[in-house]
Amino acid sequence: SWCPLSPAGAQTTQLLVEPPWTPAVLWDKVTLICQDLGATGATIWYKDGKHWGQNRHDRFTVTESGTYMCDRFGIGLSLPVRVLDGPLVLQVPTWALLEGDTVTLRCRR
Repeated sequence: SWCPLSPAGAQTTQLLVEPPWTPAVLWDKVTLICQDLGATGATIWYKDGKHWGQNRHDRFTVTESGTYMCDRFGIGLSLPVRVLDGPLVLQVPTWALLEGDTVTLRCRR
């Protein structure tokens, strides 16, 4: 399933990550999906705070580590998503958790 990195309604443009773990890691073959509230047009991508490209694709598979954001047709920037390429990472689910919830952590190498 696709899971937003921020609660619904917090941003008009949301950057979703699949698989739904954070931080995302390159060796998971991470796909980023830029969503909005119905805007049509080009998706503008940013990597490490710089304009990275503009195209009609609202999703892609990440091939480089970095911090990604997107904007759908000038609606507004999404929250950032970090994609790492480290040897060891502790991951948590991207969905919202409340105090008292049971959570599964993944320590991966």
